Amino acid sequence: MGYDDDIRFAHVLADDADAQTMQRFRARDLRVDTKPDATPVTDADRATEEAIRRTLARARPRDAVLGEEMGAEGWGSRRWVVDPIDGTKNYLRGVPVWATLLALMVDDDVVAGVVSAPALGRRWWAARGTGTWTGKSLAAASRCRVSEVATLDRASLSYSSLWGWEEAGKLDAFLDLMRACWRTRAYGDFWSYMLLADGAVDIACEPDLALHDMAALTVIVEEAGGRFTDLSGKPGPLGGNALATNGRIHDDVLALLGNPPVTPIRR
Repeated sequence: MGYDDDIRFAHVLADDADAQTMQRFRARDLRVDTKPDATPVTDADRATEEAIRRTLARARPRDAVLGEEMGAEGWGSRRWVVDPIDGTKNYLRGVPVWATLLALMVDDDVVAGVVSAPALGRRWWAARGTGTWTGKSLAAASRCRVSEVATLDRASLSYSSLWGWEEAGKLDAFLDLMRACWRTRAYGDFWSYMLLADGAVDIACEPDLALHDMAALTVIVEEAGGRFTDLSGKPGPLGGNALATNGRIHDDVLALLGNPPVTPIRR
């Protein structure tokens, strides 16, 4: 089954989201609250998710929705997973590295995803079996492929922070991974994984993530030729954490992080 119509529709959702987020980016009256988990949320996060949900309700009324700000709604095998602004802390400080993440899941499989970063002028998208693409629109796109780096001593690693690894009790293992790599940079959030899909980074990993943080990233990384698992090696975005690589060095990273390799599921 193809998902061309869903990808085109996801671009429409992303266009609407871009209009919402760019209108409020660096606004002097941006309102910022603190959620119960101590993370920030802006009025732009809420307004963007509301706009996406309105369009989904009108155009895809039978599809369920799971959003970061407003939770789950609806039921059925098809579910849209929405992160209205991934990188809210960057957004509220005026840093242009943030994006809207949109994914379509059928049961537990992510079948299509779009990552739109309007302040960077970039968008990435993928559907199962069609590859990963980047550009400003469907009509102006180029193919993405992961790198061919085959050893850790030539690999570039991107992450979000050391604090999360310390909280997870894996800081020593993560530092061992950093020492084994050629280069490390904390590009953070969605940006690490898009750089991986572009072939500019070879490893991206985080110890604590939600489904809305990962769903769109999964299909984009995999359709670019990479692997996306949790830190135990289980494929997909349901494990609460993430390891993405170009595939060639995935088992080496798992071993350094203290996990046995898991043979990937062939799609």
